[in-house]
Amino acid sequence: MTQEPISREPDSTGPTDDDGRNTRHRERMVRKKAVIDDKIAKAQRDCGVIVVTTGNGKGKSSSGFGMVMRAMGHGMKTGVVQFIKGAIPTGEEKFLRRFPEACEFHVMGEGYTWDTQDRERDIAKAQAAWAQARRMLRDPAIGLVLFDELNIALKLGYLDVDTVIADLKARPEMQHVVITGRGAPQALIDAAHTVTDMTPVKHAFAEGIRAQPGVEM
Repeated sequence: MTQEPISREPDSTGPTDDDGRNTRHRERMVRKKAVIDDKIAKAQRDCGVIVVTTGNGKGKSSSGFGMVMRAMGHGMKTGVVQFIKGAIPTGEEKFLRRFPEACEFHVMGEGYTWDTQDRERDIAKAQAAWAQARRMLRDPAIGLVLFDELNIALKLGYLDVDTVIADLKARPEMQHVVITGRGAPQALIDAAHTVTDMTPVKHAFAEGIRAQPGVEM
């Protein structure tokens, strides 16, 4: 008579696959923490930084305004100069103008270049905007400035890149500068501390959806 094999239940007290994964995860995180802690320990210098956000993707100005509000949250005085833009009121402008003591806001453009269609007038507007920007760059009371769409003015030759970079380097030691817009020139990228290139993946406009308040303006 053949004896049936005795089935045995898995030993619930022994190691499981989850135990192994958890152990390996913990070991990886211990190693990662050691690397990150070492980098943090070595990064002890404080100074004002230049942040450039460029590329064809959406979110450059949104990122810049987010940093303005972040700085305000830390009690810093801020300044905004918008190049090119100006024909369409934005939610950021409407919001930040509620806090004139914390954010000095200047809309210096007259709209997109394909709308204005007047290069000489655009150049004059860009130069007037840079005069405002230069004044802010000389004010140590302003902790962070945003120059929205400055990259476009530089790309189109409305402003001299070398002059702009010289003014940026002459600013107060602890002042932060955020610069947005497509086509950032290489000289500005080289001068900046942090540079992000926004890459588009999808955009609602390609599906026939027009600019929506709260998302695009």
